Amino acid sequence: MGAYNQFILLSIRADTYFYLAQNRFFYCFISLLAAVVLFKETEVDLTVMNYYQLLEEDIRFQDGLAACLNCGVCTAICPAAEFCDYDPRKLMIMVQSRNPDELETLLKSDYIWNCGQCMSCKTRCPRGNTPGMVIQALRKVSQETGLFVHSEKGRQQLRIKRAVGHNILQYGFCVHPDILEPEQHPEQGPVWEWVYENREEVYKRLHANIYEEGAGALRKIDAESMQELRDIFRETGGEQLLQMIEYYASE
Repeated sequence: MGAYNQFILLSIRADTYFYLAQNRFFYCFISLLAAVVLFKETEVDLTVMNYYQLLEEDIRFQDGLAACLNCGVCTAICPAAEFCDYDPRKLMIMVQSRNPDELETLLKSDYIWNCGQCMSCKTRCPRGNTPGMVIQALRKVSQETGLFVHSEKGRQQLRIKRAVGHNILQYGFCVHPDILEPEQHPEQGPVWEWVYENREEVYKRLHANIYEEGAGALRKIDAESMQELRDIFRETGGEQLLQMIEYYASE
């Protein structure tokens, strides 16, 4: 088995700490500790890594790139191309070249993080390509190889991992009122500070079932469902991917 495959298949059984920790600082510390253990067990030799081969292993890449004929229809309809440094036509040409230097440049750049994932490209390509799905595969390889740390938007993955990733595995929601601390979101102003401090009463007035089991918005997800969710993350490689992001971004 190659070093990359060993790297992906390694498993860390630190979920007890991940999901029972209520303090987010402790959660991040344990997450980093587990990630260090994970990556010290094996090493990925980036000098011999075939980036295109890694892309080909992703089903989204297989479905997203048939053969680009460089017509530019995707760029014409792409909202990100109008406002950002992003051109899906150019992206597809670079990927099709299979040039390892160009692929590494892509994986290290902000370029692959400028796509808004609206998938407008999918509806218009005459060859059935989907640059947005190719972007998904590129982002995953960038995270798995640690190359995302070379770009500003790539480094934001750590914050997303510690927020959304933590929320999903701790609460079962992408966003939960408990973590929207006013000092972290000053743009929300004094009204949000009041809502945060009185959130239990406020959300119950809005008929949310916050902190309670049963039906309703913001309900407490039962233990069996939460364990099933964590098992899905573990079996599909999501747990390892979160650990990779933590490890590389914390080096």
